[in-house]
Amino acid sequence: MSPSSDVRSNNVRSKSPGEERARRRLALVGGSLGNLVEWYDWFVYASFAVYFADDFFPGSNSTAKLMNTAGIFAVGFLMRPVGGWLLGRAADRHGRKSALTLTVAMMSAAAVLIAIAPTYGQAGYLGAVVLLLARLLQGASIGGEYAASATYLTEASAHNRRGLGSSFQYVSMTCGQLLGLGILIVMQHTLTSAQLHTWGWRVPFLLGAVFAGMVLWLRRRLPETDAFTSETAADDRAAGARGTLRSLWEHRRQACLVMALTLGGTVAYYTYTTYLTKYLIGSAGLPKNTATLVSFTALAVFAAVQPLAGLLSDRIGRRPLLITFAVGCTVGTYPLMSALGSASSYWSALGLSLVALLIVTGYTSINAAVKAELFPTRIRALGVALPYAVANALFGGTAEYVALWFKNSGHESGFFWYVSGCALVSLVAYVLMPDTRHATLSPGEAGSGEAPAAPAAAEVVR
Repeated sequence: MSPSSDVRSNNVRSKSPGEERARRRLALVGGSLGNLVEWYDWFVYASFAVYFADDFFPGSNSTAKLMNTAGIFAVGFLMRPVGGWLLGRAADRHGRKSALTLTVAMMSAAAVLIAIAPTYGQAGYLGAVVLLLARLLQGASIGGEYAASATYLTEASAHNRRGLGSSFQYVSMTCGQLLGLGILIVMQHTLTSAQLHTWGWRVPFLLGAVFAGMVLWLRRRLPETDAFTSETAADDRAAGARGTLRSLWEHRRQACLVMALTLGGTVAYYTYTTYLTKYLIGSAGLPKNTATLVSFTALAVFAAVQPLAGLLSDRIGRRPLLITFAVGCTVGTYPLMSALGSASSYWSALGLSLVALLIVTGYTSINAAVKAELFPTRIRALGVALPYAVANALFGGTAEYVALWFKNSGHESGFFWYVSGCALVSLVAYVLMPDTRHATLSPGEAGSGEAPAAPAAAEVVR
């Protein structure tokens, strides 16, 4: 190890416990708030799609219009592997902080594009093209955001609190969606339906651009993680290998595992979040206001239980929670979705939604930590980003479109079996994988006394 690395390690260990806690709190707040805004901009598109679908696509078939907007939503996922590769590489080579700053700047630009997109009546299909370009930019941004924030929150947490720290990724992610739904609820009660359909839907995108600008200022002041600074100080000669596809290929088994881990979780998550409101409106027949309120309340509870599940994983391990999710989703999706399709009141829909989201919590609360714990520091961000983004592009982003396709073809229950099948694939991966809780992410952890001796992240999967 070089002298500069020794100095770096000594500086890290010389921090007082109070200073270290303050530093970790700042990292948690900065990483989480940025993630909140990123996902607010990403999800607000789905939340307001029922109001702007008519503006960009002509015709009388409301399901077909929603399929068009859902198709553009899904296309955004196709850019997530590209963003995951570019921004994951940047995070591994130039630091987590720089990648986090870039992602939020890209998301702000995309929000502005959607807010000013012309309607079909004003410019024909040009408005749909603008929507498409904005979603592609958002897709690239969110592809890098997931990996950068997952890596940052996991590395910035204490060794024995990584499950708790990383759980705030989905807390902030869900709070971003709640913010969008909350704005929708307020607008539903203050604007007429005609106003929402003509110009009101543009307001949340303009707000998203403003929020992103504020977070950009905050993220530029975040500290870099010790794991990254220790890695760069330890061996500057290896800088050229950091964040490269060649290095990722050396860890292809872990990358394939990330895809298998993600498959069931991402399909279930998008089914019970972005698609849920449309399902309650189109299949259960609930009013738009009631369906939106169900989603809002269920997501608020969902966000609150993420840290509890993350903390539980720090005590009993990651695999028990993952297996519980996969079993529950495999056997529970058909009865839950069937019951939700017959829900006739706010309370019945809310109760069923909470059951579904509590099952999904077994995946969402800890998936960021599990994936980060699989890779060494020099390839961690890209290792989390690219395989996760590919799985999301193939399955998460298309979940809503697949659901609407089954509905439009008259075989809606086929989608329930599809979700169960995806969860079953992930269940096999969870059963076969080792637990990653004790993986060491940085040299400082190994000598900190925070946890018993543990294998390095690169040694977890063999």
